[in-house]
Amino acid sequence: MRKVYILRMQEELSYTVRAGQIKDKRQDFILCASPRQLADLAARFGLPAIARLEGRFVLQHERSGVIAAELAMDALVTQVCVLTLEPFDATIKDTASLRFVPEALLRRTSVDAEGDGGDDITPEALDSPDEIPYVDDTIDLGAALAEQLALVLDPYPRKPGAVLPEEASDDSASPFAGLAARLGKPDGG
Repeated sequence: MRKVYILRMQEELSYTVRAGQIKDKRQDFILCASPRQLADLAARFGLPAIARLEGRFVLQHERSGVIAAELAMDALVTQVCVLTLEPFDATIKDTASLRFVPEALLRRTSVDAEGDGGDDITPEALDSPDEIPYVDDTIDLGAALAEQLALVLDPYPRKPGAVLPEEASDDSASPFAGLAARLGKPDGG
């Protein structure tokens, strides 16, 4: 039997909802991070600043405690350009489909899948909504919003209009030209 380990993230942004309260009707929840929460998230993600983080969740009960969620996220973050090392502001607008699944149900599904060959990655599985486990009938929408922000942040942010310095982008010089010059050997061989 394969063990599933689920690590809880730090909860800089926490807004909990009882899964049992989500019935057949769709329910809307709007979250806006406070200045303190924004500063804590910026520190966790290694960003100079986060000026705005808002999320609109539309939740609806599917079956067996599974809650389907549509998230529309709007954020304004300050990132550092990988080329110029200058900070710049980036607006992030993203949508995501999520499913909050009771941890026991997710664990049981994982054990069942292990019996028939393990977890196969299929194109259908890649297109399906992300599944987020929850325990004790408590869904943390704030933690889900923070996690989605972390997923959409550009790992190599580039300031608009930033270009490599000319000496770094010179295609005519081979990487060994400097070494060849030092050794007194002709370049090209």
